[in-house]
Amino acid sequence: MFKKVRIAILALILLNVAVGAWLTRARTTAWKQPLRVAVFPIAGDASPATASYIAALTTETFSPVDDFFSEEGKRHGLALSRPVELRLARRVDGLPPEPPFGQGALPALLWSLKIRFWAWRNGDVDRPAPHARLFVIFHDPKLSASVPHSVGLQKGLIGVVHVFASRAQAAENKVVIAHELLHTVGATDKYDPATNQPLFPQGYADPEQQPLLPQTYAELMAGRIAVSRTEAEMPRGLEAVLVGSKTATEIGWMR
Repeated sequence: MFKKVRIAILALILLNVAVGAWLTRARTTAWKQPLRVAVFPIAGDASPATASYIAALTTETFSPVDDFFSEEGKRHGLALSRPVELRLARRVDGLPPEPPFGQGALPALLWSLKIRFWAWRNGDVDRPAPHARLFVIFHDPKLSASVPHSVGLQKGLIGVVHVFASRAQAAENKVVIAHELLHTVGATDKYDPATNQPLFPQGYADPEQQPLLPQTYAELMAGRIAVSRTEAEMPRGLEAVLVGSKTATEIGWMR
């Protein structure tokens, strides 16, 4: 009898979590109100330059991301004039659990649970509570020529974003932040993971452009501008990026 009660309680908890996740997903993709996003900076190394860069961050640092989504939402006919609002939250000490890339479904599932628990413990903010949380990890480019792969998790609306603590790369950082943010609301990658080449047509900002190549803009979820069938380049910033129709449909901007 006791075992049956425990199973029933567990089932109710799981049902509550599932319903809560579904309701959150429904609210955030209805776009009746701005998507509130808390940005938690984290030092990815012990560099004084990284610490100094983080100390200089403000909410206005991320306003170009808000502006980008406002412009793209308007271009897709979204009624909400300010679909996304990023706000700087407190600095977090300590790194999140590392995702198990390429290790299979079970490790990925366990990591999903771990990161949501970690975000719950480290992502507290004053009200109003954010819909999504981005943990942005900054790295000194003098210590790291490259950064780990970023990830956006739809379950829990959590992003772990790796960027450089460099003003020279601040514009590129915002592209990565915008990309991972859309993962949290249902957007999928639109590039070939083996080559990083944008997929046609969904990974092209303008798949009807004539001539097709080189493309002028990058599709946000492809992350690169297709120059040829085998070459692509990083956009210099959000001014060289568009949200494609496939992505707009996935996140609920288009029906």
